[in-house]
Amino acid sequence: MTTSQHRGAITGPAQTTNIRPDTGAGTRALRIALISEGTYPFHPGGVSLWCDQLVRGMPEHAFTAVALTVDGSERPTWPAPDNLVEVVNLPLWGRPRRRKRSRSADFTAAHEALLRSFVPHTADSADALLAALRRLFDLSRSADPEPALTSNDAVGRLIDVAAEAGTRLSLRDAAMATDLLAHLLRPLFHPPIRADVCHLAMNGVSALVAMASKWAYGTPVLMSEHGVYLRERYLGMVAEPLPQPVKVLLLSFHRALAGAAYRCCDMLTPHSSYNRRWQLRNGADEKRMRTMYNGIDPEDFPVAQGEPDVPTIVFVGRIDPLKDLHTLIRAFGLVRRELPEARLRMFGPVTAANRGYHASCVALVEELGLSGSAVFEGLIPKQVDAYHAGHLVALTSVSEGFPFSVVEAMSTGRATVCTNVGGVSEAVGDAGFVVPPRDHAAVARACLRLLTDGGLRRELGQRARQRVMENFTLQRWNDSYQARYAELALLGRSG
Repeated sequence: MTTSQHRGAITGPAQTTNIRPDTGAGTRALRIALISEGTYPFHPGGVSLWCDQLVRGMPEHAFTAVALTVDGSERPTWPAPDNLVEVVNLPLWGRPRRRKRSRSADFTAAHEALLRSFVPHTADSADALLAALRRLFDLSRSADPEPALTSNDAVGRLIDVAAEAGTRLSLRDAAMATDLLAHLLRPLFHPPIRADVCHLAMNGVSALVAMASKWAYGTPVLMSEHGVYLRERYLGMVAEPLPQPVKVLLLSFHRALAGAAYRCCDMLTPHSSYNRRWQLRNGADEKRMRTMYNGIDPEDFPVAQGEPDVPTIVFVGRIDPLKDLHTLIRAFGLVRRELPEARLRMFGPVTAANRGYHASCVALVEELGLSGSAVFEGLIPKQVDAYHAGHLVALTSVSEGFPFSVVEAMSTGRATVCTNVGGVSEAVGDAGFVVPPRDHAAVARACLRLLTDGGLRRELGQRARQRVMENFTLQRWNDSYQARYAELALLGRSG
């Protein structure tokens, strides 16, 4: 979710839906708060699939899904398993709850400490921000800090702190940054979630929900970071229609928050060694880390029988700038010069936030004269059919964690062409081609090699299936998280 998409939305406060009575019976049953930003159960995608697998794979535990959303008007799109007992829709841009306002001297000091923790960013910013967030949380238990966070005094305080750091902010820039920061902090002031374990599906502002539960009830926190949240904030901020000084402030905040969240976690389960390195670089404690690759059920993605009549490249995933479909489309343009009958079939949803990007992809298809051969086919009832529809599967993302689409494609025995981001190379291994991101010529060469060499294509497909069976099954993944939950729940009881 980007700040420009949020701005101006007005609707109700956080909504909690009790789907059905708590089904957790017996002494081993746990209550898990599964926390994400803008995904499960409101939107499709890999993170939502991962969440749904967790819930369905552990019917003995009761889950609360906490989703940071835009304005609270979102409606679930995933069928609720029996043990998904509650959904909390927490809007960043909805109308705030009405509570007693906070304008105390204590708040002034806490707000100043918050600003000084990341303006400017230093080696101590993460620890300083974590301490400042705790002070604000404690104050919010008796009064609502949001009016004070957006007051004239708060704007003036930001101007003064920035000036001391050598940055001159205009009144307009300071007011804009103050307002955006107040909205980003909202999850910290929501009534803390009661659970045995808080499980974060990502870093960033959703970590504020887990911090509140930990400080209120001593709830242990587990983070499974999809993608690299901080890197994606930097990539996304490029296109934000914000003044440069505001972008710098927000990125400094996100950088400090990412480090603060790592420090708050009792356990981190990165989905790849790539994610692990990013987390360590930003202050994570190596002793708390367990690398855990995502898994799928191979029976849901059986080996494809046969191939299409014409050379076909398939993409499966959401239509999103992070997937960099412009590079894939440009690469396909080069493929068509060598194989005029080739086709590119792109399967996946277009969210409201990405309609503009989808339109730009369609325009590029037309500009390159690929209309009719490069097509967007939307969601497909059975995703496995999409993988079976091509000779190979391509993923040209600029950021990933450990993508389900690659492992799913490999399970069907399809060779892959992917960009070397996140944990992609760890998934593919020697069962496909991995090329540099944003290099459409390299993507085209790899696709042409596979499309014109049936023996190599089949060999890599066989390796891919075997690699999934040995390393990336859902059962292995589910058993690992079962053990982590039990370990953390014991820590929570002993603490």
